[in-house]
Amino acid sequence: MSTARMFRHKVLGLVAAALMVSLAFGQQPSASLLVLSKSDHTVSIVDPATLQVLARIPSGPDPHEIIASDDGKLAYISNYGGPDSTLNTISVVDLVARKSLPAIDLGALHSAHGLDFAGGKLYFTAETNKVIGRYDPATQHIDWILGTGEDRTHMILVASGLAKMFTSNVNSATISIIEQVSPPSGGFTPPGGPRLTWEVTNVPAGQGCEGFDVSPDGKEIWAANAHDATVTIIDVATKKAVQTLPIPVKGANRLKFTPDGKHVLISGLGARSGDNSLVVLDASTRKELKQLNLGGGSAGILIAPDGSRAYVAVSMADKVAVIDLKTLEVTGQIDTGKQPDGMAWAVRK
Repeated sequence: MSTARMFRHKVLGLVAAALMVSLAFGQQPSASLLVLSKSDHTVSIVDPATLQVLARIPSGPDPHEIIASDDGKLAYISNYGGPDSTLNTISVVDLVARKSLPAIDLGALHSAHGLDFAGGKLYFTAETNKVIGRYDPATQHIDWILGTGEDRTHMILVASGLAKMFTSNVNSATISIIEQVSPPSGGFTPPGGPRLTWEVTNVPAGQGCEGFDVSPDGKEIWAANAHDATVTIIDVATKKAVQTLPIPVKGANRLKFTPDGKHVLISGLGARSGDNSLVVLDASTRKELKQLNLGGGSAGILIAPDGSRAYVAVSMADKVAVIDLKTLEVTGQIDTGKQPDGMAWAVRK
């Protein structure tokens, strides 16, 4: 065999081997960080390891919250516009092709904001209508709507098992606990047995309650109250507030538990450049562990699934701060665009 032919065979072998390695790695789940920039109307796809922006894609008008599908192939973005907006869409982004898809038309439902994806379906809030809804990507239709009766139903979290949901209602200063229950006995029983219904319990929190989270063990709800500079702790079993804590941040905006349930992070959108815009609390003792000045008012919080890092959208400084959750120190930043806010994980499966 000639030297040229041997070289050609060697190159082809290396290319084939590289392709096989590439395909093998492509079959493995890969996580991306998604960050919305409200003023730029874009979503950035970020490599969480290198903190590099891989792509920027149009997000639709006034993007506020974002969630990825279970397979990590699509992202859904709420187009908010305010509590009385005429906006009635949720934007859709193909994360594989990195392009915008036709938006979801919500019809008479306006001011979509909070999002969650569970059981293969998209759950959302519609503030203007005081409802939560569910969109089925398979049928491309809204297949369920439930009213909360509360003003500015803002954020939503769906528990595993899909039989329990939680919302924050900003102007009503409440947290809704929404449970699927059996109807009272003694009534008409349809063929096939009793039909489950939904029970809504609105628990008083603090003024301007917006960001909230449920502890990993499912026993407590912590709600950040922007106007009161407090956190309300609600017992899920009794559906009652059990404690109110003062917090040293202005305009408390988002609140997140770490995956181990030990720490709680609260951002302050009202913070100025010289103020602390993030506080970390010990969930067990309820004591403050640390305050951080991130350089301006902060909003969205996203915590890595392994609990190693937190990503905080410093909206007023046009950056995302990266925090090491072992040392509670800022270790980096991501420049994704103007006024970053909502963030999500996309795990390719």
